[in-house]
Amino acid sequence: MLRKNPAKITEKSVLREYVEAIIIALLLAFFIRTFVVQAFKIPSGSMIPTLLIGDHILVNKFGYGVKNPLNGSVWIAMDEPQRHDVIVFKYPQNPSQDYIKRVVGVAGDRIEVVRKQVLVNGAPFVEPNAVNMETEILPSPRDNMEAIIVPPHSVFVMGDNRDNSHDSRFWGAVDLRAIRGKAFMLYWSWDSENFTVRWDRIGKIIP
Repeated sequence: MLRKNPAKITEKSVLREYVEAIIIALLLAFFIRTFVVQAFKIPSGSMIPTLLIGDHILVNKFGYGVKNPLNGSVWIAMDEPQRHDVIVFKYPQNPSQDYIKRVVGVAGDRIEVVRKQVLVNGAPFVEPNAVNMETEILPSPRDNMEAIIVPPHSVFVMGDNRDNSHDSRFWGAVDLRAIRGKAFMLYWSWDSENFTVRWDRIGKIIP
């Protein structure tokens, strides 16, 4: 009668445990990234001063509901985006790109821009984190936009850096299905120009 080598059995058992642990870890990481939280890096200055180039942020992906990762349809409904939320979404004109902006209007809101002043339902939209860095008034939607009504199941978004942001003023509202989640915290910030870490920004909650 042949007997198996105990050493070989132990080696196979250990190898199997490692493989199973790696597979479980990968599946867990995929689940978390798809449905719970995802990291993003800020590449532009459209959200200055709230977010700087080189900031790395975390985005809550389940706060607006559990979504189908393929088409964005909601499986489990939760909250919907509210005015002032900072959201990450698929750029409507190129869904392969992710954009980050602040919600200014929700479905049914009347949005208008008059000489840089943003009006929501006829009243000034007060956003403490938004800035205008230029005084010149341009004859474009940047500074003067005719009133529009935000379509159903959509939001109107703008960058906090109002004079340097390509947003809903130019290409329209964002469909709720395109929203990836709500930005909530900075976990890293790198100033590439000065080759330094912005330690004071790490762990900051995004207002």
